Amino acid sequence: MHMKIFRKAGWMLLVVALAAGCGKKKKVSLSGDELVEVSDLIAFFPPATLPYQVNDTLLRKKEKDSLLISYNNFARFIPDSVIKKLFGKNTNPKIYADGKVVVPGGETYLFARTVNTNKKNFLILAFDKSEKFMALMTVLQPDLAVSTAQSFSMDRKYTINKTITRKNPDGTVSEGKDVYVLNGDSRSFLLIMTDALDEKVTELINPIDTLPAKHKYSADYSNGKMNLVSIRDGRKSDRLTFFIHIEKNKGECTGELKGEALFRKPNLAEYREDGDPCVLQFIFSSSAVSLKEIEGCGSRRGLTCTLDGSLARKKNVKPARKSANK
Repeated sequence: MHMKIFRKAGWMLLVVALAAGCGKKKKVSLSGDELVEVSDLIAFFPPATLPYQVNDTLLRKKEKDSLLISYNNFARFIPDSVIKKLFGKNTNPKIYADGKVVVPGGETYLFARTVNTNKKNFLILAFDKSEKFMALMTVLQPDLAVSTAQSFSMDRKYTINKTITRKNPDGTVSEGKDVYVLNGDSRSFLLIMTDALDEKVTELINPIDTLPAKHKYSADYSNGKMNLVSIRDGRKSDRLTFFIHIEKNKGECTGELKGEALFRKPNLAEYREDGDPCVLQFIFSSSAVSLKEIEGCGSRRGLTCTLDGSLARKKNVKPARKSANK
């Protein structure tokens, strides 16, 4: 009798254990090429609380391998046109899950970090309540300028703020801000307010001034006090490092860009970076450089002007020689 009771209890425990095991969903890895669903992607992101804020200093920290998402799994749920615009062709970036905000009965926001050729960006992705992709936006794309700092935040009303601050030579601090919201009808992030960076700069600070300048085109080019194209040697012989600052229309339209360009011809270099829609050419002569926008660089300048233009090469100041008669 007791044996029957024990056997019956054992079978009941086995059934309960099997039922509990079936109730648990197998944890899916997103770091490999295992086939996953969009629900797996969304579930992989850790929950975040609002207000949510990230500074560009976060991108200097080491990423956690446990939060790695393979490029194939990431690209599986994002349109090709968005992926190519973001990363370009023939790239294999690393993507890391950073946070997730779910609107009750509405959309889901995913925050992700990307690492591609030693360049780090911070993205925000939106999915609708049916878990279909809606929109993507780069909210942090740090430069190397020591005078500027970037951050972004999402408040409790799901409004996105992109902020840039700059330390001016006179000790003051200027701030610029763009405010976005997700537009359900257009399935895109919509700019609803912009507060331009206060232009207090009366003297340009060249962040690459001290870099090597041995290449024949490495020099400063200008056509006025506040228009500068600074060229310095690149990491390799087929590249150059540059810094651009322009002011047009009596200062009403300003633009700034810093990066690395690749020589396509002996006198032509081109800036083209993954995740940046701006494509800019540098055409050199012995006495000048001409800038030509190939694709829109609107995020780098005001909307009423372009980076196009020609700037004259400045002569290098050489130390005066001592007279041989003395």
